[in-house]
Amino acid sequence: MAEQADRHRLYEQSVQDTEFEYEFVDATYRRIRGKKARLLREDFCGTAQMCCQWVKGRKSNRAIGVDLDEEVLGWGRKHNLGRLSAAEQKRVTLIKDNVLTVETEAPDIVVAMNFSYQLFMTRDLLRQYFSRVHEALAEDGVFIIDVFGGYEAFQEMQEKTKHDGFTYVWDQHRYDPITGQMTCYIHFHFPDKSKLKRAFEYHWRLWTLPELQEIMAEAGFSHVTVYWQGTDEETGEGDGNFQPAEHGDADPGWIAFISAEM
Repeated sequence: MAEQADRHRLYEQSVQDTEFEYEFVDATYRRIRGKKARLLREDFCGTAQMCCQWVKGRKSNRAIGVDLDEEVLGWGRKHNLGRLSAAEQKRVTLIKDNVLTVETEAPDIVVAMNFSYQLFMTRDLLRQYFSRVHEALAEDGVFIIDVFGGYEAFQEMQEKTKHDGFTYVWDQHRYDPITGQMTCYIHFHFPDKSKLKRAFEYHWRLWTLPELQEIMAEAGFSHVTVYWQGTDEETGEGDGNFQPAEHGDADPGWIAFISAEM
């Protein structure tokens, strides 16, 4: 089963929820600006699933995806853009380029999801990226990222989640408390005992919410907001409702969003 598995499809099934992300990003922009966004740029777009979700949302929506990896862009063109209608495909542009240097039409929204910006391991480099986004956005543009943390985020550990036909394994393999750098892997295990080890590999710096807010302000953004997730009283887990917050709980593991305004 591991030999026949498609790692990109497994990633989308186990990690991404672009329907939810679309609703959150779209609603957040409307709350901030009082109107609908039209053009979205997805940095580190990978298979461009969010771009495709965006153009399916409204006939007036357009999307630009930027990524350095031609292999993953090619997969996205075939498997995600290929499932769109001809009219929807015309509203998606995929660009193989570096997010630090790419030049695009000014988008209403730039998103950097799945914590991909954490590959910038120094404050200067991360500020450079945030500054480039600030320069790229339309005058009333909004930048949105997701963030993970909690005291378990600093631990070397594995977390397994069962899905239909496979088990997703998030492996926080190495964390260095002096540099803040971490190495993480994604593995997939299958019912026939075969394994797809290190299907994805990440070398990141684990940035904290205070650091990210400060660097966004240094990059020129005028207003930065953290969105904290509520808790389901019955399960004790996150309820999927992210609201603006100035304080959070010391949970072992959490996911949050940040919006930064021009």
